[in-house]
Amino acid sequence: MLCCDWWSLKGPFYMVTATPLQPPPRCYNMDVAAVSPSKKNPCGKFIGTGQRKIIVNLYKKIVKHQLENPDSPRMTLREMIVDISKSSGIGQRSVQNILSEYKNQGTITSPNKKKIRPTIIEKIDEFDKNAIRQKIHNFWRNREVPTVDKMLIAINEDETLPNIKRSSFQKVLKDLQFQYVKKKRNSALLEREDLIAWRRSYLVKIKHYREQNRPIYYLDETWVNAGDTHSRTWTDTTINSSRDAFLKGLTTGQKEPSGKGKRLIVLHIGSTDGFVPGGLLCFESKTNSTDYHDEMNGDTFYEWFVRILPLLKENAVIVMDNASYHSVKKCKIPTMSWKKKDIIDWLEMKGEIVNHPIVKNDLITRVKKIKNQYDKYVIDEYAKDNGKIVLRLPPYHCELNPIELAWSSVKSYVRTHNNTFKIKDVLELLKKGVEHVTAEMWTNFVGHVVKEEEKFLNIEHITDEVFDELPEAEGRHIMTITVKWLIPLFLCIDASCLIYGLVFCLLISLIFGIWIFTNITDDNPFMFSLSTFKNCFLFSAASHLASSRALFNCAIF
Repeated sequence: MLCCDWWSLKGPFYMVTATPLQPPPRCYNMDVAAVSPSKKNPCGKFIGTGQRKIIVNLYKKIVKHQLENPDSPRMTLREMIVDISKSSGIGQRSVQNILSEYKNQGTITSPNKKKIRPTIIEKIDEFDKNAIRQKIHNFWRNREVPTVDKMLIAINEDETLPNIKRSSFQKVLKDLQFQYVKKKRNSALLEREDLIAWRRSYLVKIKHYREQNRPIYYLDETWVNAGDTHSRTWTDTTINSSRDAFLKGLTTGQKEPSGKGKRLIVLHIGSTDGFVPGGLLCFESKTNSTDYHDEMNGDTFYEWFVRILPLLKENAVIVMDNASYHSVKKCKIPTMSWKKKDIIDWLEMKGEIVNHPIVKNDLITRVKKIKNQYDKYVIDEYAKDNGKIVLRLPPYHCELNPIELAWSSVKSYVRTHNNTFKIKDVLELLKKGVEHVTAEMWTNFVGHVVKEEEKFLNIEHITDEVFDELPEAEGRHIMTITVKWLIPLFLCIDASCLIYGLVFCLLISLIFGIWIFTNITDDNPFMFSLSTFKNCFLFSAASHLASSRALFNCAIF
C-alpha cells in the first residue's frame, strides 16, 4: 500500500513511502498515475506573468532537489524542459524561451498582449489596388456615375479581388486618393484634382517623348518569397490520407511549403529591348516587414542607379515611381517644423538678406518664393548630368509601368518551377525567370501600357461629358418654400395636421397664461391682455410651422 504526502503533489516531484499499516490522517490510498493531468495552454494564447513565474519556480525546485540529493540521477536541461512542460501544460518551446530570458536577464517580462494586425490597406497589394482603380474608371468609360454601392457590387462580384466591406472600401478609396464630391448637385466619386493634374502632365510628357523616338526605360522593385507557389493546383480527391496514398501506391499531391519563408528583394530595369543585361539587383530581406519598400534605402538605390546608367542608351527617359528612396532631396527645404534660426541660416546660405526682427510665417513665405530653384532630387540631377531624364509616375498608377507585367511573368515562372522552397534555389529560378522574359514580351507589355495611357487621356473628357449630360432633376434637391405658401401647403397636405397644429398652439398659449398668473406679485406686476395672448399664440404657431417645414424638407429630401 502506498501513501503520498498531499502537499508534495503540487510540484513535479513528490515523495512516495510504503506503509504496512493503515495510512495516517491526510494520507490517501491512491495510485500516483491517477493524478489528473495538467490542462494544456491553448495554442496562440498569451502566457501571463503568473504562468511564467510558475515555470521559473518549477525550474528552481528541480535544481534545488538535485543539489539536496547529489546521489539522485542528474537531469539535463532538455529533460527539465520536458518535465516542466508536462507539469504546467505549456509548450516546450515557450518554456525554453522563458527560462532563457530568466537566465539572461534575471527576471521575466510581461507578455505583449497587443497583436500587430495588418490594416486593410496593407492586406491589399498593388495589383488589387490597380484593379480597383480600373473598376472605378470603367464606370466613367461606360458613362455611368460611380457610387460606393455600385463599386462594392462590382468588386465583390469579381472572384479575383478580395471581398471588402463598406467601411474598409472607403479607406481603400482614400488611400487611392479618390474623394467624394458634389458637382452640379450630383454626388459622384472623383479623383483628387492634384492627382488628375499630375497624371495628365505625365501622359502628355511621355507621349511627347515617344513622338521624338527617345528610348524609354522602366524600373521598379518587387519581392519573391522562398515559399512562393501556385495557389491552385490539381488534386486527387480519392486520396483521403497519407496512409491511403501509401497503400494505393500513390502520392498526396504537390508538396506544400510550411510558410512564406525568406524573402528576396529584386530591382531591375527594362525597355522594349528587354531587361537590361547586368541591371539585376537581388538581396535577401533582413526584416519581417509586410512592405518590401522598407528593405530599400536611398544609398543602395543610388549606388545601383550609378552602376546601370552607363548601360542605357543616350538621351534615354527613365520612368520610375515616387518611392522614398527614389526621391531623396538634393537640398532639404525648410518647413514650419524647423526652428526659426535654422530657416534664417538656410535663407542666408542661399544668398537671401533677412531683416530682423521677422516671424516664421514671413520666413516660410520667402522660402516658397525660391523653393523651385533648390527643390530637386539627387537621382534626377545625376541623370540630367549624364544626358538622361527621369520621369516620375503619378501615385498609385502602377498600371502605367510595363515592368509590373514583366514581374508577373517572372513570378509565374518561379511559382511553376519552385519545388524545394529554398532561398538559394529560388534565386536561381528568379534569374532564369528574368531571362525567360524576351524583348518581344516587353514590346507587348509596353503596347498594353500605351493603350492604358490613351484611356486615361480620354477619361477626364468623358467625366465632364457625363456630368454635363445629367439633367438637373436627377440630383438631390432641397426644396425651399416661402412663408406665404406655408399655411396653404399644409392645408393641402393634410387637414388633420392643421387641426393638430391649432390645438398645439392653444395648449402652449394656455400654459404660458397660467405661468403668467402664478408669477404676478406686487413687486412684479404684469399686464395680461388679449394682445398678450394673441402674441403668445402667434409665437407658438410660428414655432410649430418652422418645425413642420423642417420635417417636410427632410421627408422630401
